[in-house]
Parts: sequence; structure tokens; C-alpha cells
Amino acid sequence: MKKRWEILRPDPEIQNTIRKTLGCHPITAAVLANRDRLNPAGIRDFWSPSLQALRPPFALQDIQKAVERISAAIESKQKILIFGDYDVDGVTATVILLEFLQHAGALVDYFIPHRLHDGYGLRARHIMELAAPRGIKLIITVDCGSTDHAAVAVANAAGIQVIITDHHQIPADIPDAAAVVNPKRLDCSAGLAHLSGVGVTFYLIMALRKHLRDRRHWQSRSEPNLKAMCDLISLGTIADMVPLIHENRILSKIGLELIGAGNRPGLKALINASRIGRNNLGSDDVAFRLAPRLNAAGRMDHADLAVKLFLTRQAHEAEQITLRLCELNDARQVAEKKIMASIRNLLWDNPHLLEKKAIVLAHHGWHLGVLGIVAAKLVEQYGRPTILISIQEGFCKGSARSIPGFDLYQGLAACSGLLEGFGGHQMAAGLSIRPENIEDFQTQFESTVAETLHPQALLPTLLVDCELAFQYISSQLLDELNVLQPFGVDNTEPCFMARNVAIHDAVEVGGGSHRRLRISQNNRPMENSYNAILFNAGTTDLSSDQLHELVFRLRWNHWNGRKSPQMIIEDIRPMGMLKQPSDT
Repeated sequence: MKKRWEILRPDPEIQNTIRKTLGCHPITAAVLANRDRLNPAGIRDFWSPSLQALRPPFALQDIQKAVERISAAIESKQKILIFGDYDVDGVTATVILLEFLQHAGALVDYFIPHRLHDGYGLRARHIMELAAPRGIKLIITVDCGSTDHAAVAVANAAGIQVIITDHHQIPADIPDAAAVVNPKRLDCSAGLAHLSGVGVTFYLIMALRKHLRDRRHWQSRSEPNLKAMCDLISLGTIADMVPLIHENRILSKIGLELIGAGNRPGLKALINASRIGRNNLGSDDVAFRLAPRLNAAGRMDHADLAVKLFLTRQAHEAEQITLRLCELNDARQVAEKKIMASIRNLLWDNPHLLEKKAIVLAHHGWHLGVLGIVAAKLVEQYGRPTILISIQEGFCKGSARSIPGFDLYQGLAACSGLLEGFGGHQMAAGLSIRPENIEDFQTQFESTVAETLHPQALLPTLLVDCELAFQYISSQLLDELNVLQPFGVDNTEPCFMARNVAIHDAVEVGGGSHRRLRISQNNRPMENSYNAILFNAGTTDLSSDQLHELVFRLRWNHWNGRKSPQMIIEDIRPMGMLKQPSDT
């Protein structure tokens, strides 16, 4: 797609203050100024995240009720069941809570539903067929449960109490649970709505550890070191695409270092299988290499595999589970390509569908486990909110992904009369619908998007931090840009623009879809050129006799124990091309 370049202009005074405070490269200061790191204390906290800067947990609504009930269950040896979700966020939340409660001496077990057979969230049948027969007295949900009124009512009738911990959007009418710990509650003023599911679970654990300390519970056993959990918290947080700010940045930054340390045999095996250097592990490695393999368990088989990977202490078992996860990831890729091919054919035969403000497609036989991934790829390719629905007997199920500027959850809420159920975030959601309602839903959702989405939002925008001449690229700058990790939502990787760029070489890599380039600026000779990579090059004009403008990201490239600067090209166009009004 065509992209609009929006070149930011950092305030010179703020940029200078940041440079003096940190002693950093002026380009680094410009990047930080663009991200509103305004006061010196905030800049230092961002630059050097510390667990000491985490806000305390007790401002969360119902957190005190939750810890008192869990503490009572531990002391009276009541059976506790952790009910998790099947994605990386839910799996990591399940594991850290399970390990903490086991260490505290609780009688605790866990259950992860099957994506295809059970669906999302706590259901009445889980109470009657799973919890009640096992003698469970307390269920703790992690990363789910905020809209599960019916299941909670059945549990209450069966004498089983439920504590909900979650981070998904939640209506004002909350379930009648013993406690509902969700920072998105309308009556919660903790300011922690950015937390992931595993982040909320970690906050529950922080509060519970303090409560048990006050009750002198740790006199008979060692008090757990919560920092050791940050490896899994980082995984779940980055994988769930929540804003990487405040507590999320602190937990993810510290967690990335722990992941690289390889203290968990399961993580070590997964990193090795993903061919990642542990010393240079970044948020991209988590999002695009580790998370897909972990999510493949829940998408193609059962997420319990991922739980077992994190729990095992045996290297051989970890390697066997990792091998299975990689096989499932390969199967996931095949299923994904099959759906993408069918959609391309459909759009080729019906080009009018791309004239709409949203893409809403339904088909028999689409694999439910990969619909979200395919929807995300269509959003990236066409810049439209996208919903894919797999038609089945009875209720059909779908996955939705959005673009900046359109609140997907609110969009689905506007069409809720045609849906059997829905839930999620501004950017990602799931839904169920009757087959006979799909056509009306397509029409109503399209109208909702058209009414609420600004037309300019349909044109993807590249936010450019500043123009960067190649002569100012240095080891100091590359090292400092790396300090700004982890990158993700609300802490995007810095992006730069350069003019008068010559391309010396363009070699096909990645089966011909990508190009490896050597580029220089201002007619500099080949020896002053830089390595660059252009992914999914397609028909991009890379004529070596032309000068170009390009937008790029800048990273260290690690290879065979050495590192060198590398540019990841985001967009490229010939010099002199007609500029868009927003360009500067």
C-alpha cells in the first residue's frame, strides 16, 4: 500500500534538556522528545527501568478481597483451580500463578481450555464437568472471565467461589464473583489499564505475597523472588501487543534480560530452536519468533503443551516439547497460506470488496486457530479493519483486527444485536454469530466503520522521528537506540528519513521476496556504504542509477560474533516524487 510519511518535529528545548540529562546522542534525544519523555525524572526512569518504580497493587479494585480469599484457601487447604487462556498471555499468567501458589503450599491445579472444542472463557460446563467433580472450592481465572456471568452463577450455586483476573474490556455489569480484578473496570482508578493479563496476575501475586507476609506465612518457607517471574511476564506482555509503557516497559525490559539468561530449560530450548542469540534478544524476537511457536500449541493442538514447556526442569523434555511446538508452527503456516490463497482469489474475483471501509469475509472450513493471524496480515496489506468468520454448524466464529483510529471493541458493540457474543480490545477481538446473521452483520459493521473512521486513517502512516544523515550514524547512537527497547505499541521503534540515497547492489534473498542492499548517501563511494534490507520488496523500483528518499529503522546486525550497522527499509521512493501535503 501507499504510505503517508509524517515527519515529526521535536521541540528543540525539550530535545536539549533530554540530551543534557542523559548525556546522549542528539538523535536519541530527538526520539525521546517525540515520545513525550518531558521531565528529567521520567526520562531517567524510562532510560533505566527498575522494579522499584512499579506502582503498588492495592489500588486495584477488589485486590484486597482476592488476596484474603486466596489466603484463606491456602491456609484451610481448599482445592484451587487456575483457569487460564490459550494464548501466550494466558499461558504465562497460568504458570506464574501456579508456581507461586505451589511454593506457598496451596492445593492447586490448572486448566487451559481447548480453543476449538471449548472456546474462549469460563463456561458453565467447566463448573459442572471439571471443577465440581474434583472438589474445587475456588477458581481463579487469568486473562479471561470478565463477561462470564453464566459460569460464575453456576459456580456460586455449586458452592464454588470465583476470582476473576483479566485485562480485557469489561462492561459496567460485572459478574457476581468473589472478586473481579480488572484494571479496565469503570470503578477502578489504579491507572493500570495498560497491563496485560499476565501483568494483572503479577499484581495479584505482589499483593498476595505482601498479605501472606503480614500473616507470617513465610516464616515456614522462603519468600518467593518475584523478579524471577519477569521472563514469562515479558513474554506474555510483548506477545499480547499491549502498550509497552510504564509497568509494561519495566517488566518487559527486565524480563528480556532474564529470558536471555536461559534459566528455564523450556525457554532455553525454544530460543535455540528459533535460532536466536540469547545475548541480543529483543522484542522482535519475542513477537515474531518465540510467540508464534508458543501460540501454535493453542492454535493447532492444545495450549497445555506450552504450559508444560515452562514448567519442566528437564532439558530433554524441554527439547521434545519444543520440537512438537515447531511442528505445530509449521502446520500453522500451511493452514495460514491456504486461507490467504482463498482470500486472494475471492478478492480477485470481487474487487469491489476492497472499495469498502472494512473487510468482513466468511467461508466454510477456515481453520479457527489461524484466523487472527490472517486478519492481521490483511490489515497490514490493505489498511482496513478486518473480520474473518469460519462458517460452522450452529454458531460461526470469527477473529477481528483493527487499525489505529478505529476502536474494534466499540465497533462490535454497535453491532452486538446481530452477534451471539464478542470480546477483546480496541485492536483485536473475537466473536460468534449465527450463519443467517452474517450478511446483515457485514452491512452494519461497514456502516459503523464508515461513520466513525476518518478517511485519512485508511492510508497507513509512517511516523518519522527525524531526518538522519548517514554521517551521524555511530556506535553510540546504535547502542542508545537499543536501550530504548522493548519496542511495541506506544513505544515504537525509531524511524528515520534520508535523502539522496544511491543503491549500489540489490541482491534477492528469502526466496526472492526480499532484497539485501548496499546504499550510500550524497554520492559517497561504495566503501562508505551501509547494509540495508527491504522486506517484501515486490515491484519496488530499485534502479541503481536513481537517487531515492527512504524511511528506515536502524539496528545492530549480529553475525558470527561481530556486529555492524544495518538499516531496515520501511518505504522507498524516487527523489523528486510529488510530495504529500503532510510531508515536511
